[in-house]
Parts: sequence; structure tokens; C-alpha cells
Amino acid sequence: MKKEIFLCSISNVSSGNCPEDCKYCTQSVHYKTQIQTYNFKPIETILQEAKRLKSYGMLGFCLVTSGRGLDSKKCEYIAQVAREIKKHIDDIHLIACCGRADTDSLKFLKQNGVDSYNHNLETAQSFFDSICSTHTWEERYETCQNALKVGLGLCTGGIFGLGESWEQRMELLESLKSLEPHSVPVNFFIPNSALPIEQDIITQEEALECIILAREYLPSARLMIAGGRELVFGENQKKLYESGIDSIVLGDYLTTKGRTPHDDINELLSYGLSIATSCH
Repeated sequence: MKKEIFLCSISNVSSGNCPEDCKYCTQSVHYKTQIQTYNFKPIETILQEAKRLKSYGMLGFCLVTSGRGLDSKKCEYIAQVAREIKKHIDDIHLIACCGRADTDSLKFLKQNGVDSYNHNLETAQSFFDSICSTHTWEERYETCQNALKVGLGLCTGGIFGLGESWEQRMELLESLKSLEPHSVPVNFFIPNSALPIEQDIITQEEALECIILAREYLPSARLMIAGGRELVFGENQKKLYESGIDSIVLGDYLTTKGRTPHDDINELLSYGLSIATSCH
């Protein structure tokens, strides 16, 4: 039986102007990254994005907002978007990614069609202070717990290549394992001259070791390769799937372009892989 790859896509529904100082993030107001900024993307635009990506086989669709957390205005907007998408598209797994969230907000999203919540731990608890001073790692972990408490699916992962040690990578994976998420995004840091983190691009060999390790720690999670895939692996991505990846981000990322969906799907098929056809 061919290995199935689950296709997930991201819609950056409110971009930039984030007051947090996460050193890896181009959406922070603390760094002059020249990204496009806007408050709320028109719902019709998001719906058309979702329909186009669904036509390629996308099953998971993540609505991402910038900023620290899920306030009432943001909550109502995401609920409206979710209702509209669910009204027009069948068999789609909707994910919200809106930062810190309490159980009441998450319950409201669930009632309005959101299936999962994405909130990445990003890195090890012992390393987090090195990359962010405006909120804590513990706050991130608590939001993940809140999502599970209200019965939402949990999608949580991290970024490798921020300057953390191998011990800290394992510490992150232990923390992820304790949450038992259904989906784990694996990101690799993308250097940007406007950001304060000065790290070289992680090598393919090191990146594959991270993936193999993640699969060992999280044997039943959907392991999704996300940011940095194209930069680290270029045109030779077959080893990703041999090392444990069973999901990819199809299309663009938050502030960086991805490859075309057509190119990604052709590549997956050329590796003898198949595209998952159901969310279940």
C-alpha cells in the first residue's frame, strides 16, 4: 500500500503588526522585515483560496492571525470565516491559529466549525527565553492544554535551527509528546537579515536527524513538514518521506512563498506516494 500524504494549507488572515518580540518571526513590529500587513482578510477571498487549494486535494486549512492572542473581535471573525467555509466546502478540516486562547474562546470556535487549534511550543522550555521576552513558554503550553480540554484537535510543533542544542531539541519533543497532539508541524528556521537570530540554514543531514527523532518521540502523530522545506531540501525531498513525514504544507506560508501546488503534487506522485483523500 502506498504511503498517503495529508495536504494542509495556510491562510494568513491577518498579517504583521504583532507586538510580541519572537526573534524568529517576520510579523513582529520589533523588526523591519518589510512584509505586507493587514488586519482582516475579506472572507470571500479566504473562501476562494480554500476552494482553489481543495481542488488540488488539500484537506486541512489553517486560519492564522498575528498577535498575542484570541480576543473577542478576532474570535468572532474566525467563527464567521469557519461558518462560511463549512457552508461551501465538504470534507475539510479547519484549524485556527490565533495565539494564546482561553477555554471559552476555544469552545466558541469549536461550536462554529473549527476542528483543531494550532499553537506551536516553538522550542524547548529551557531555551524559550533566548528567543522571546514578551510571553512565556508556559503560556503556550497552557493554550495547548486548553484546546484539548474543550475537545478540539491539537496541532503543535516547533522550529529547529534557532541555536538550540540537541538536548533542547529532545526536551521540546518530550513536551510535545506529553500533549499527544494529532498533528506536529516541523519547521526549520529561515534566516532573515532583519531578524536578530543569526544562524546558518540547517543542513539537510541535521534536518533529517530532527525528523527521525520527532518520529521516534511521536509515533502516532501526523508529522508535517512546514516552513523551511524548500530552502533546506530544494528539489530533492524524497528523504523527508522516508524519514517519517506524512503531511506537507501545500501552497504559500505566512510571509514566504511556497512552491506551486501542481509542482508539489507531481513530485509526491513521482516518489510513489499517494495523496490522502479523506480527513478521517
